[in-house]
Amino acid sequence: MGIIKALKLGFEYLKYDDDGNPASSHRAVDDVNIDIEPGEFIAVLGHNGSGKSTLAKHMNALLLPTEGTIWIDGTDTKTEPELWKLRQKAGMVFQNPDNQIIASVVEEDVGFGPENLGLPTEKIWKRVDESLKKTGMTAYRSHSPNRLSGGQKQRVAIAGVMAMRPRCIVLDEPTAMLDPVGRREVLDAVLELNRQEGVTVILITHYMEEVVRADRVFVMDNGSVALTGTPREVFAQVDRLKELRLDVPQVTLLGHELFKAGLDVPEGILFMDELADAVSSLAGSKETARDNNVRNGDTDTGTIPGTYSDTDTGMIPGAYSETDLKADTVSMASGSEVSQQKNGILKLSGVNYVYSPGTSFEVKALEDINLDIPEGQFIGIIGHTGSGKSTLIQHLNALIRPTSGRITYKGEDVWDDKYDRKALRSEIGLVFQYPEHQLFENDVLSDVCFGPMNQGLTREEAEKEAKKALLQVGFKEKRFLDSPFELSGGQKKRVAIAGVLAMNPKILILDEPTAGLDPHGRDEILERISLLHKERGITVILVSHSMEDIAKYAERLIVMNEGKVVYDDTPPRVFRHYEELEKMGLSAPQITYIMNTLRKKGMDVDVTAGTVEEAKKEILSALERTRIHIAKGTGGDTE
Repeated sequence: MGIIKALKLGFEYLKYDDDGNPASSHRAVDDVNIDIEPGEFIAVLGHNGSGKSTLAKHMNALLLPTEGTIWIDGTDTKTEPELWKLRQKAGMVFQNPDNQIIASVVEEDVGFGPENLGLPTEKIWKRVDESLKKTGMTAYRSHSPNRLSGGQKQRVAIAGVMAMRPRCIVLDEPTAMLDPVGRREVLDAVLELNRQEGVTVILITHYMEEVVRADRVFVMDNGSVALTGTPREVFAQVDRLKELRLDVPQVTLLGHELFKAGLDVPEGILFMDELADAVSSLAGSKETARDNNVRNGDTDTGTIPGTYSDTDTGMIPGAYSETDLKADTVSMASGSEVSQQKNGILKLSGVNYVYSPGTSFEVKALEDINLDIPEGQFIGIIGHTGSGKSTLIQHLNALIRPTSGRITYKGEDVWDDKYDRKALRSEIGLVFQYPEHQLFENDVLSDVCFGPMNQGLTREEAEKEAKKALLQVGFKEKRFLDSPFELSGGQKKRVAIAGVLAMNPKILILDEPTAGLDPHGRDEILERISLLHKERGITVILVSHSMEDIAKYAERLIVMNEGKVVYDDTPPRVFRHYEELEKMGLSAPQITYIMNTLRKKGMDVDVTAGTVEEAKKEILSALERTRIHIAKGTGGDTE
């Protein structure tokens, strides 16, 4: 028997009426049969509401089955009277770290579990040191968790479970709030436990690229296991995964699109080098496609915009020289064409902010911020966890007063004694990282009506605006009277966004609006925000850890690092500096790395392609030009 085994497992959530009687039920897990061997690395995928988190809570006995059986290390969870013994063997890390952080100091929180296991003090501190180091939180060991960012809190929660050395770790979207390098560091740490110490890892995630190193993948749908297999076997089924509201890594999707376009590349590609080798090998052959005709290819043999000829430099064509990089960094930080447009309505001049000044907890969160935000832009903001992103956006609608510097909106100082900051927040709306922090009414419609009514609208007028906003974010009318606290994470985000949109803001600020959402829900919300941006002409400021989302939607990208603006330009120009971004705890879209790898292999491709569709067209075009060149060189027919 495996360390986790389920047989015909079923679970129903019951909803009770005011008298405490069962009124309705929802079947979240239905006839699940799994057997996980000790030491396996299992990835669990599924859309929001598919049942994956409910299944995870059975894996360390937080929930007990309604039907069927689940065993943890050979013990039936329904027969063990002391469930804490099972949770020693199967530790769990939740999506929201606030659910499991209890101590007032980071190192004490990490040591809480080992202390409860009865370990000697010396061993407790050794485990605390190791766990903090592996999660990159050593520098914060003496800090209060309350003063950490969401991503930093998540690392503390992971360190706390790692310190207990359980036989199995269940991680429910543990990296949802982390920056790209932070995600990689945490995943590497978990993998080290798995590979070196034989700890069984069960990872629930919406980041498809985190799955490629798993031994097996379970895909949940409607409470059941819909697909299972190795990552290559599962990701080869691109169309089926899309039917299940999921996605595949960009490298896998690009390979799939190239295959559909006629290229002789394998399905189910998982790694960038694997795709680059398959594509670049075709560049040396006259027959680059399965049917000797690259469908949808652009036969234009002119110079590709944004690239250099082979004779320009000895570096990767399309990238900057070291001198160019330094000069470009200065121009970006001080403002480029995209950041210096006319009609700027929101301006920050020399803004600084210090948390807890004059105390041992003093932290300089913002340093000399100068930004000019015009009407109608779609702006992306990225930065490592703790870089100052959230502090910055809370200055934009006067939730935080700068320690020094000036903020003006439509030419007026927002911190002037006579300025109406309540009116400002109606025009500059902010949707927080955790939507439950701004939902409070008894039903959804009343919650969304709150803002418009505070603006002076009647209930009838407010309801009109609220209903329009809810429909714009894709919230179903039949659920308008539901309690916001009974909604899924994705639905709460929609309601929170609608609550801001109902006030008809000029500027909409969104702090990680898609964190924790499945790929379909993520795309749906971002598409609706993009549509609102185009139809209403509102300025959108999107804070995100997804480089792929930024590349797809933003026209201007601001990069924060240690409280400073280090880049401010278009996404393609910023992502050229991917090596510098990595040093800041960030990255570029996976497509950027693929295109640069192809360049290194000698292919004449534009490295500024930022989406799968752009990369596909660029690769097909480059291969077609190569085919024509080879045909001409050998006297062959180019038709």
